[in-house]
Formats: sequence, structure tokens, C-alpha cells
Amino acid sequence: MGRVLLLVLALWGTGSAVAATDETKLDPSKIQTASVSTFVTDLKSGETLFQKNADIVMPIASITKLMTAMVVLDADLSLKEKITFDKTDKERIYNGYSRIRMESQLSRGEAIHIALMSSENLASAALADNYPGGYSAFVEAMNAKAKSLGMTDTRFVDSSGLSPKNVSTAADISKMVKAAYDYPEIRKYSTTPVHTAYFKKPRYKLGYTNTNALARGKKWNVELSKTGYLDIAGYCLAMVTSIDGNKLLMVMLDAYGKLTPVGDAGRIKRWIQTGNSGKISDSAKHYQRTKLAELTQ
Repeated sequence: MGRVLLLVLALWGTGSAVAATDETKLDPSKIQTASVSTFVTDLKSGETLFQKNADIVMPIASITKLMTAMVVLDADLSLKEKITFDKTDKERIYNGYSRIRMESQLSRGEAIHIALMSSENLASAALADNYPGGYSAFVEAMNAKAKSLGMTDTRFVDSSGLSPKNVSTAADISKMVKAAYDYPEIRKYSTTPVHTAYFKKPRYKLGYTNTNALARGKKWNVELSKTGYLDIAGYCLAMVTSIDGNKLLMVMLDAYGKLTPVGDAGRIKRWIQTGNSGKISDSAKHYQRTKLAELTQ
């Protein structure tokens, strides 16, 4: 029957006569994505459905925070314990902007929550600074965890992803996302559409919105999500979503436009359901060629 048909059967089951008899459903020549690197796998079967430039090492921006969350949760620290945001944390994010007030406090669980759903960099820094052994021990734990997951082309130097030296590949990130999916807190925190965090000393509250438009909306069943952006990394998205009852893991790295990874998710879904993703723009093709030349020189 051929590998393509077997993949179709794995995704759709034998209940659909149309899907089971159409050998072109998952033809990789019928899918185009605008992100420089793409990796799509069936989470249950482990089958790789599509990959493009998936082994090229590149900056991953705030996709990093999935590893940050796993390292904190692995340490079995109290999620109710209050952690304090201070000047050192601010320096860890290169004195970047944050709405969080210096010397205020938030529970560790809430810090993970806003780091994942809204990519709050100061929360990521504070989580690492409040780790046993401090920040350097935390980064060491991040790299040790990556090694244990078989992420051979991955390196972390900070907990937020603001450093362009945090690098990985789409194939490696798929391993990280698969591991992160086993943490109920990460699934819950990363997919919350909106959330209010209540701080102490002084008392105030801040509203947060999920950075993934698909997680905010009601049309997609997003079960894990993390976005990322740096000038050098472009727009990135890693997520697990359920399509027609099947859990798909998608990784899109380095897209030019803010909504391009979301558009790629739509193209992947269309390819799965119809056999053809549709085309990408000429400008997206030009961006890919330019970035690939930079990354592979």
C-alpha cells in the first residue's frame, strides 16, 4: 500500500473510505510552509509527517521557556512559594521592559504560568535565580535535560530565550515539546487564553494574554503552545494540537511575519485534511532563501 497510505491510515483510521483509498493525502510535495524550518509529527505514533530544514541549527527565542518550565517542575519546588523579582532578574533579561514591579512577589506556579502563556521574560529570569544553586546551576540543568532527551544540536545559555546563543533545531525541539506534553502544568499554563496574576508587596494585578492567536481563539484545540521572537530568530511557534481526533506536534522556526507561523499551522492542517496546503507568497520564499544562506554559510 505504500508508506504514504500507511501514514494516512495512522492519522485517519480505517473508518474513512476516502482517506484510506487516497494515496496522495500526505504527499510531501503538496505542502508548503513559510517558516524557514518546519517539523510535523504524529504525537501518538511518533511518525514524522513532514520536515523541512529540520536539522539546521538556529536561535529559538522564547521556545526556550518550555525547557525552563520543565527544569523548574523537575526540581519539585513548591509552586505556591513566593519568589521576588529584583534587579538581578532585570539584568538577566538585558534590562528589557517588563510590567512587573521590582521587589514585588508572585508564586512560583504563577511565574511559570505567565512565562509560558505570555512569554514574560522577567518571570523566566526569576524562576532560574530562585533555583537551588542559582542561575548558573539552572542553565546547567537545562542543558543536562536537553542531553537526556537526545537534543544533540541544542544549547542553552539563559532561561528566557533572549540570547541568540540559545540554539536548537526543529527536530530537537520536537523532542522537547513531546517531553513537555507529559507535564499537566505546562499543558494548562501554556494554553490559557487570558489570565490575571496577583502580586504582593505591593499588592497589584496584571492581565496577561496568550501570545498564540490559535490558543486564544475557539476554532483550534491547542493542547500545548509556545511562541518565540527575536530579530535574529524570526517568529517561531511550537505546539500540540488535535486535528480530527489526532494529536499533531508542530514546530515552525524563523518566519518573517508575526502571523506566519499561525498561517503555517493552517497550511499543515489543510494538507492533513485535504492533501494540499496551498501556496506561500514569493516574499516568503525569498525570505527563506536569504535566511538559509545565512544559516548554512
